[in-house]
Amino acid sequence: MNDTIKKGLLAARMENGELIDLNRVEESVQGYVSFEDPEGKTIYWHSTSHIMAQAVKRLFPEAKLTIGPAIEEGFYYDFDLKKPLNEDDLRKIEEEMLKIVQDDLPVSRKEMNRKEARKIFAKKGETYKIELLDDIPDETISLYQQGEFFDLCRGPHIPSTGLIHAFKLLSVSGAYWRGKESNPMLQRIYGISFDSKEQLKEYLNRLEEVKKRDHRRLGKELDLFSLHEEGPGFPFFHPKGMTVINTLLEVWRKEHAKRGYQEIKTPIILDRALWERSGHWDHYQDNMYFAKIDERDFAVKPMNCPGGILVYQTQLHSYRELPLRLAELGLVHRHELSGVLHGLMRVRCFTQDDAHIYMEPHQIKDEIIGVISLADYFYRLFHFQYELELSTRPENSMGSDEMWELATSSLENALKETNRSYKINPGDGAFYGPKIDFHLKDCLGRRWQCGTIQLDFTMPDCFDLSYIGEDGAKHRPVMIHRTIMGSIERFLGILIEHTAGALPLWLAPVQVLVIPIAERHLSHGKELQSTLSEQGVRVEINDENATLGAKIRKGQLQKIPYLLIVGDKEVENHTVGVRERKAGDLGSFSLEQFIGRIQDEIKEMKM
Repeated sequence: MNDTIKKGLLAARMENGELIDLNRVEESVQGYVSFEDPEGKTIYWHSTSHIMAQAVKRLFPEAKLTIGPAIEEGFYYDFDLKKPLNEDDLRKIEEEMLKIVQDDLPVSRKEMNRKEARKIFAKKGETYKIELLDDIPDETISLYQQGEFFDLCRGPHIPSTGLIHAFKLLSVSGAYWRGKESNPMLQRIYGISFDSKEQLKEYLNRLEEVKKRDHRRLGKELDLFSLHEEGPGFPFFHPKGMTVINTLLEVWRKEHAKRGYQEIKTPIILDRALWERSGHWDHYQDNMYFAKIDERDFAVKPMNCPGGILVYQTQLHSYRELPLRLAELGLVHRHELSGVLHGLMRVRCFTQDDAHIYMEPHQIKDEIIGVISLADYFYRLFHFQYELELSTRPENSMGSDEMWELATSSLENALKETNRSYKINPGDGAFYGPKIDFHLKDCLGRRWQCGTIQLDFTMPDCFDLSYIGEDGAKHRPVMIHRTIMGSIERFLGILIEHTAGALPLWLAPVQVLVIPIAERHLSHGKELQSTLSEQGVRVEINDENATLGAKIRKGQLQKIPYLLIVGDKEVENHTVGVRERKAGDLGSFSLEQFIGRIQDEIKEMKM
């Protein structure tokens, strides 16, 4: 085992795929995992969370432990601690963690019965651990120990604390125990760890870049949107923000029309009976808002599909109409805890670029391929790379085993037909059907789940949907739920961070800024502004009494693609001095030349 530790190996993989601690290996193994493996990172980060918890208990003995999992990047641990933690506390915790790492404490797994485990945690006053213990169905309980510290855990873990080579505590925030507002508020400490100091340095540099690109800050600086305490989780969009959204939606509508979609609009509030019939009342109620009107129970829609189904039901459809593609830019509301709200990325209301496709069973594969093609167009437009994930049946689901098998295999066959690689995400499908999710990668390598394709045999049954087949009889259609951008608001937030606010010319809220050098050039500058506006260019003029350098700097901070400088020479020669956002000074252009240039660029929709 010592040799494997020296090689940086963290755990062993048995022949059945199970990962176990290195010191538990008794038989031949299939292989080992290191920090370079996804499972290795999970083990490394979870082990670091235990080290952090041990340090917290040393510094704050009154702290009660809850959970400390690895997450997509790093780890966190939640503590019930009355003292509000601050930056200075995080520094002290880091110092104590370093001592634990330097002591190179062995990490050992201990298995015992429930009664013995309860006794250990009762003695330490760890009430949350006892509650977690009661939820574990197994009679044999596993604990991990390092020095004086015990924690309830399935494992595996690294062999000793000395294998953690670089770490950093990043932030502290509030979190309700088990995510319920009625439970105590805990303090959550986030952290990250790496196999080398160089990797940590690279990660921290990337975090700094993330801060520079924070869409909340840029949204305020660029006057796109604002967030207010009067409406937590409900963003307010300013004129420039609406210009961006409407431009996005113009492209959305154009591309959908080319692909045979028809647009509809359905109400925001609908009767309770509809949500009971769709299954949302039983399966999604915790995420919904409610109202009582004329003594009837209503719900604010969290999804567009039930309303869209009512539109489908208004007439009897023939097989000749199928596939019927109905699209909706629907405003939906979903209840989110205040602690998870985050700018445009996590909100309580958003516009979903939904569509529902009603079809015959033999049309499934072609329709799924068509949605993949449409999504591919939009993501390539913004230079997003993306990965595909196939999510299968969850525990909380509707429908028969046969239906789920058919739906899942249909999605899988369509993916194979397009020769695209994908991952399986077991148990994460919608309650009414399996789905394909699109995970976008931005310029910093972060993943964002945006588009989705959900294949649904269940809801057509719930609503008794039908069409008249070629044989003259009634048949049940199959239904696809799909989005491309997902939430328009969230997609805008992703775009802002992806571009650092420098949106492409065709999408920028202000495409050109006219800058008169002095007061005597203002009249000519306004004429240029009027001409450009007549040509469909989004243009503003800076008529402030400021220096040329200050005006240029302001235009650059506003991320405006083109600045037009107007002085004596430009007025005399009927030209404009052009500065481009990336290239800088491009020299003099006639106004006709400049208009032709930007119209071509807008038409090409360059990034």
